[in-house]
Amino acid sequence: MSQIVVNISDMKFSKRTEDVLVTFSLGSCLGVTAYDQVAGVGGLLHALLPTASVSPEKAKTNPYMFVTTGVANMVKTLFRLGAKRENLVFKVAGGADMRGDTLFQTGSRNIEALLNLLEKNRIFVAGQDVGGSIPRTMFLHMDTGRVVVRTFGKDKEL
Repeated sequence: MSQIVVNISDMKFSKRTEDVLVTFSLGSCLGVTAYDQVAGVGGLLHALLPTASVSPEKAKTNPYMFVTTGVANMVKTLFRLGAKRENLVFKVAGGADMRGDTLFQTGSRNIEALLNLLEKNRIFVAGQDVGGSIPRTMFLHMDTGRVVVRTFGKDKEL
């Protein structure tokens, strides 16, 4: 097993069955996986903010900072690697409102941005562990597409 770490405002993908993509400390950030079992390709995105409209210049240099541009770029990458729209399975974790974030509600806004984007493109979320006020770690197992979320040492499969 080879673990590939996805940092904040980052996306990684793989076609190797021995890989596990992982991102740590999803607080208000959103972790999004997309996996095509037929093509054997998947990706994991760790997005910091909901939309690129707050900083179009940053979105040009790093689209993975934002949910909307990050998901779009991840899907384009997976398509180039052989994924098909009808085979992609999406799962999401994170989007917590940490430390009483009642002013900015970044986590809630990240979730809303993702759901609006997916709904507009008629894409269904197959599994989620979002909201609340707890941090999460997210794993995508490339051999099966299994997504596991770890919170306080306990694993939950999406």
